[in-house]
Amino acid sequence: MDIRNIAIIAHVDHGKTTLVDRMIYQARQTREQEKQEKQGELILDNNDLERERGITILAKNVSFVYKGVKINVIDTPGHSDFGGEVERVLNMADGVILLVDAFEGCMPQTRFVLQKAIEMGKKPIVVINKVDKLNCRPEEVQEEVFDLMFSLNATEDQLDFRTVYGSAKQGWMSYDWKEPTEDITALLDTIIEVVPAPEQVEGTPQMLISSLEYSPYVGRIAVGRITRGQLKTGMNISLCKRYDIIQKQKIRDLMIFDGLGKTKVDTVQCGDICAVVGLEGFEIGDTIADFEKPEALPPISVDEPTMSMLFMINNSPFFGREGKFVTSRHLKERLEKELEKNLALRVKPGPNADSFIVYGRGVLHLSVLIETMRREGFELQVGQPKVLDKTINGVRCEPIENLTIEVPEEFVGKAIEISTRRKAALIHMENRGDRTHLDFDIPARGLMGLRSNLLTASQGEAVVAHRFKGYEPYKGDIERRTNGSLVSLETGVSVAYSMDKLQDRGKFFIEPGVDIYEGQVVGEHTRERDLTINICKTKKLTNMRASGSDDKVMLPPPVVFSLEEMLEYIQEDELVEVTPKSLRIRKILLHELDRKRKNADLD
Repeated sequence: MDIRNIAIIAHVDHGKTTLVDRMIYQARQTREQEKQEKQGELILDNNDLERERGITILAKNVSFVYKGVKINVIDTPGHSDFGGEVERVLNMADGVILLVDAFEGCMPQTRFVLQKAIEMGKKPIVVINKVDKLNCRPEEVQEEVFDLMFSLNATEDQLDFRTVYGSAKQGWMSYDWKEPTEDITALLDTIIEVVPAPEQVEGTPQMLISSLEYSPYVGRIAVGRITRGQLKTGMNISLCKRYDIIQKQKIRDLMIFDGLGKTKVDTVQCGDICAVVGLEGFEIGDTIADFEKPEALPPISVDEPTMSMLFMINNSPFFGREGKFVTSRHLKERLEKELEKNLALRVKPGPNADSFIVYGRGVLHLSVLIETMRREGFELQVGQPKVLDKTINGVRCEPIENLTIEVPEEFVGKAIEISTRRKAALIHMENRGDRTHLDFDIPARGLMGLRSNLLTASQGEAVVAHRFKGYEPYKGDIERRTNGSLVSLETGVSVAYSMDKLQDRGKFFIEPGVDIYEGQVVGEHTRERDLTINICKTKKLTNMRASGSDDKVMLPPPVVFSLEEMLEYIQEDELVEVTPKSLRIRKILLHELDRKRKNADLD
């Protein structure tokens, strides 16, 4: 059968998953799809975290048949923090669909994945989505795409791309955005026309393992694309690993992607994407090769980590109340399991026996791992994220990111001020209707806490995105959070009466009636130093009644942080305690006396 392998590139929330759903729907392959259409759910983002955040974290494969051609569609993550995923996906594709929002245009994440695709020589099809939006600008966006590809050194053939306009949500695609059609035939026909069929290479079998899946019934499953020869069920093969290690193994089952699921087959031809069951001890980047004369393919290169974070077991006074997995053995096993499929992650033993240093591509990359573990029932504590510096030619260098901010005109001054205070350099500024688009180069450490500050300053209007650019000489110190913490003096229950009396000292992160412990950070101080307070103190009761003084206490609502905001907020002597139901900030040293001794030693 004729085959096309295509990957979809898009910025977060530009409608990639909706479009893939629409393709499957048009191919009418699954009744389940039609049921889910009625319920209004998206199929591809099947992980709870992906649905809540509206982002794709793990690349997924789906496939359907259109006009007798099998089309394998691979969904790619849009965020540069998941660069490890992107690299593997593009290895399996022969062409890419670049999906762009007709109003927002090209965004940094789009640029990140597109750059990888162009370097690998893939030819793009441009889909300008959401042309049904008010004040959309399809023609301008098409020009932007051309300029972007030109700046990424695309070849003449890549610059001669086809453009399709439409609305994935409304289910139509057309070559002219002013003339809506009934369905997305225009796009499917363009895929068959533009994307080359995979080369049929005869010879001994070769397949690079680009991804893996896990099944509770058969264990780990290797996924990849056959680049030469063919694979058969029950075949003896060689598994070529790094450092020239070769293991002799046998394929138990072969499966190809069919709709949203998989179908068992006896033989898979060159060029198709398949799943192999029965291999042991394989890793992403290994090659499945001939039993007699194994030849390894070059392994996948992955972007290096730019950030590290301390992971440790939960040793707070409230440990074990909510989680199922609380020991260091549980934590170690879970991190080792994550390393098998999360290419951009590294783990090293930490300073204590119960801690680990985890290296990743950014705060989002690491926070997604923490959030996933939390939902699985783990309890852990994590330290302040630290950016990894490098010495290049004797000069201290740090990771620099490209930052783009879109804000309404009246907040431009504030956005520039907040960013430049964090050593950002403004490169480009442009008006887009009633909003202004700003481009900066900023040190990766300057991004911590930036999003929440910008959202506050712009009344929630700022759209912030960033991508890794490279290493540049160290830009100097950045002023961090200047306010100290309000730290609890006692273990007990927070009392509204005490909190009311301490309102002038700062803002609280908790409500009255919450269990707290000594050393827990319960708020932010108005001044620079930390302040230890007792909010468990109740009012002394007397038999005298005072007129008017017993009125109901009125407290402002507490400041509630998301996990990422907490990681960006904490200082060096603080940890975030993560349990299945709670997120708390605490001091590393819980007792006030211990903290005073340590500060005295430092002085």
